[in-house]
Amino acid sequence: MSRIVVVEDEPAIAELIAINLRHAGHEVTLAADAEQARFEVDGELPDLVILDWMLPGQSGVSLAQQWRAAERTRDLPIIMLTARSEESDKVVGLEAGADDYLTKPFSTKELVARIRAVLRRRSPQSLDDPLEVAGLRLDPQTHRVTHNGLELKLGPTEFRLLQFLLTYPERVHTRTQLLDRVWGDHVFIEERTVDVHVKRLRSALAPAQASWMIDTVRGAGYRLTQHAGSVAA
Repeated sequence: MSRIVVVEDEPAIAELIAINLRHAGHEVTLAADAEQARFEVDGELPDLVILDWMLPGQSGVSLAQQWRAAERTRDLPIIMLTARSEESDKVVGLEAGADDYLTKPFSTKELVARIRAVLRRRSPQSLDDPLEVAGLRLDPQTHRVTHNGLELKLGPTEFRLLQFLLTYPERVHTRTQLLDRVWGDHVFIEERTVDVHVKRLRSALAPAQASWMIDTVRGAGYRLTQHAGSVAA
């Protein structure tokens, strides 16, 4: 289930979108303007934002630009809704940072399909797709982790941590980013908690001699690597 913030100032449209997204299995939060949208995103980073172009006070385009400029929300998936159908307007929306663009009126079925496509590109782990790197395989549907066929036992937090790292192999993530994406930034815990769970994850991978895949990058954070020689710690 993905958490989606719908930023739309027309109540009838917002409620129609919300009903269809909830029916599709998503958790939906509504925001009627940019200020409320910022409040919702600041409180807990969602999996995706549906953002209307025309909003009272501040435009959706301006809000998208702000989110893209901030490190915390730089990768936040955004689908923009607008009554503007000119190609030049679409270009403006996409250049502002939108991942996709729908012109009103639109089919809710198409919106759900676009959401799925954006989430698949941006965050494959949210769609329960199996992930595999260098023989290390994680299947969210069966909640199983194996390495070259050997089944490994992971706790729930270590499972989520590995799932996220497998989604972005070789990419370095800071402790803050991991707290944000794995624990949820509404959970106020120490950054060093990440170190504890990384240690547990390495221990869980040890029976398959795969602990080396969780790489410490000094002064930066952690990554999942498939190159044994790159491990820094």
